[in-house]
Amino acid sequence: MCGRFCLAVSPEELAEVFGLSPVSDFPPRYNIAPTQPVAVIRQIRAQAGSLPEGKADRQLDLMHWGLIPSWAKDPSLGNRLINARAETLSEKPSFRTAFQRRRCLIPASGFYEWQKTPAGKQPYYLHPITPQDSLKPRSLFAFAGLWETWQDILSCTIITTVANDRVRPIHDRMPVILKPEDYDRWLDPTEQDTSALQDLLTPLPEELIQAYPVSKRVNQATVDQPDCIQPVN
Repeated sequence: MCGRFCLAVSPEELAEVFGLSPVSDFPPRYNIAPTQPVAVIRQIRAQAGSLPEGKADRQLDLMHWGLIPSWAKDPSLGNRLINARAETLSEKPSFRTAFQRRRCLIPASGFYEWQKTPAGKQPYYLHPITPQDSLKPRSLFAFAGLWETWQDILSCTIITTVANDRVRPIHDRMPVILKPEDYDRWLDPTEQDTSALQDLLTPLPEELIQAYPVSKRVNQATVDQPDCIQPVN
């Protein structure tokens, strides 16, 4: 699963990496927890005259982490829908329509997973590694996500898949992390054949991710400091 993550980059870097219009300033977050607002990138139809006809534009919004289906009677349902399993997106009523029509990217500097040990659960921080053939350093992940509107609330969920070999010793699940060349395809609102998107919902190759143990202070959602991502022995 994915229950905590970090987003600690400048607005300028976020805009450059994801091809966004200038982004308003925002504070770095080192321990983002469910039900809190998270930055979400979605693709919207361009307004008349803003882009060539037929094109779409990427937009950054803050959304409630925990997807609230449009048919929900109570928004608290979203508290149980912070993650969506890639294997069952097309089957679950909570996610089926969003998978078809409302896909998004959730940017992250890294994320946390907890490893079971005899001494209790040990948190690990997992972050990007730049591919050897890349000319630009990779500082951000893009989680595959879904978004919904419930009344006046925008909400989202993070899609998960089986863990790769790097993550598996820590946890058996991990977020789906998309490669930059797949962003357009995932965000395209005209692509409604979900079976054609399943090949994107696979584990990120292990050589593109690094992991190390961090302080158990991160267990507390109220702790949101830079030392959350500092390695410990």
